[in-house]
Amino acid sequence: MTGKRSYSGSCQCGNIRFSAELVLGELVACNCSRCRRVGHLLAYLPESDFRVTVGAAGVSEYRFHTERIAHRFCPVCGIQPYATGTAPDGTPSIAVNARCLDGVDLDTLPIKRCNGAAY
Repeated sequence: MTGKRSYSGSCQCGNIRFSAELVLGELVACNCSRCRRVGHLLAYLPESDFRVTVGAAGVSEYRFHTERIAHRFCPVCGIQPYATGTAPDGTPSIAVNARCLDGVDLDTLPIKRCNGAAY
């Protein structure tokens, strides 16, 4: 795993673009009813290290179950590049869909399975 670096990313159509400062190491694959359907591979970072650079006003939101996580998606192409929520320690956090990051070879990163269906 390398140190923190800057990444850019977007939805498929580019209506939403973002930048993220993070250590891209182990990604999380969750099997909850939403994540298993959309195929997310998640990387987590503090909200302070994330910025929507294009399209912030047009981002749509979906919440389900406990409604603690705001799943953000593009109303044009439907891609969900990130979600907002709170880490276990109370820190406002972002879960970036690593599949939406520019120039990242996902095959080189380890994946941790999370049993979100159990919650």
